Amino acid sequence: MKSDFSFKIYNTVDALSTQWDLLAAKNIFLSRDYLKTLETAAPENMTCHFIALFHNEKNIGIAISQFLDLSKIPSFGDRDSCLRTKIRNFVFKRVGSKVLIIGNNMLTGQNGIAFDKETDLTTVITLLKQATDSLEKYFIRQGNKPHLTIFKDFSETEIKDFNIPVFRSFYRFSTQPNMIFNIKDSWHSFDNYIADLSKKYRDQYKRAQKKSSDITKQKMSLNDIIHHNRRIHQLYLNVAQKAAFNTFYLGEHHFETFKKNLKDKFLFYGYFSDDKLIGFNTLIKNGDDIDTYFLGYDDTCQKEKMLYLNMLYDMIGYSVNKKYSRIIFARTALEIKSSVGAKAVPMYGLIRHNNPILNLFVSKSFSYFEPKIEWQERNPFK
Repeated sequence: MKSDFSFKIYNTVDALSTQWDLLAAKNIFLSRDYLKTLETAAPENMTCHFIALFHNEKNIGIAISQFLDLSKIPSFGDRDSCLRTKIRNFVFKRVGSKVLIIGNNMLTGQNGIAFDKETDLTTVITLLKQATDSLEKYFIRQGNKPHLTIFKDFSETEIKDFNIPVFRSFYRFSTQPNMIFNIKDSWHSFDNYIADLSKKYRDQYKRAQKKSSDITKQKMSLNDIIHHNRRIHQLYLNVAQKAAFNTFYLGEHHFETFKKNLKDKFLFYGYFSDDKLIGFNTLIKNGDDIDTYFLGYDDTCQKEKMLYLNMLYDMIGYSVNKKYSRIIFARTALEIKSSVGAKAVPMYGLIRHNNPILNLFVSKSFSYFEPKIEWQERNPFK
C-alpha cells in the first residue's frame, strides 16, 4: 500500500472529522446522531470503534467496528435446548467468545461501511483490512485477543469485491436473509396495499384486525418511554431470550436514549390492553427506507391477539401512507414477514478464526452451528 494511504481509528464520535459526514450522508446508521446514540446505549458487552480511511487528506472510506465479548452475556438464547445447541454454546464460550465485527451487529444489511465511489475499490478494501489488523493488535494488547473476525452483511454483488488476496484466509458464509418489503408506486395509501392482496391474505388481515379490536395503539413520546421503561425492557427481554442465538442484550435505558438522540427519526409505538402495555415496536427513518428495530410483546396475549402480525400491518400502513420506498424487516420470523409481502434477500459475510489451526475448520463448524431455519415463502398478492 502506498504511503499516501492511511487510516485512523477513533474510540469516540466527538473525535470524527467533518469529512466523515460526507460519506455518511445517505445512511442514518453512519451519521453522528446515530453513532452518538450507539456509543451511549451500546450493550454492556460491546465496544465500538470508528474507522476512517484516507488518501492523503481525503476521507475515502468509513466503517464501524464492534468488539463483542460473548462471555459477558448470561445466555445465547433459550429457544433451543438440543444437544447441538449445548455443544455450540460450550465451543463459543471457550474458542469463540471474543468477536471483532466490521459492520453493525445490531442491524441487518450493509449499515457499517461506506466508500468513496471515485477510489479504486480494491485499494480501499485492502486499506480497511489493514485497519482491522491494527484493531486486532489493539485488543491483543488489552488482553482481549479476538477469537473471530467478521465482515458482515453484504449483498451477492458486494461480497464479490472481497475476492482479493488479503481475504484469502476468510470463509464466506450466508445466514438468514434480510426480509425486504418493496412499496409499489401504485400504492397511494394502505387501502391500495390491502386491495392488492389475494382473498386468502385479505381474510388474514381482517382476522388479525378483529382479534386485536380491543387493543389501543399509541405513538409514545420520550416521557412515555421513560414512564414505561421497566415494562418495555421486560417485554423486549421476553422476545430476545427466545431467539435461537443472541450475541448481546440491550440495556434497560436503550430506547429512552435512542428517542432522546434521534428524536422524530426514531418512532416508538406501544400497544395497550386495559391500559396495560402488552407490546411495542420501533422504526427508524433512513432516507427513503424505514428500518424496523427491536420490539417486544407479552406472550400471554401475543397469539390470541395476533399482535405481531398486526404490528407488521401497522408498519406497512405507516410506510405506505408516508410514501417510503422500502421497509427493512431484517432477519427472524421469515415466514410471517413473507406472508405480508416481504421478500428474502440473501446476505453474505466473511469470517476467520484467528487461530490458524482452528480456522481450517471454520467452514465445516459454521454450517454445523448455524441455527437451521425451515420456512415456506409466501406470496400474498393477486
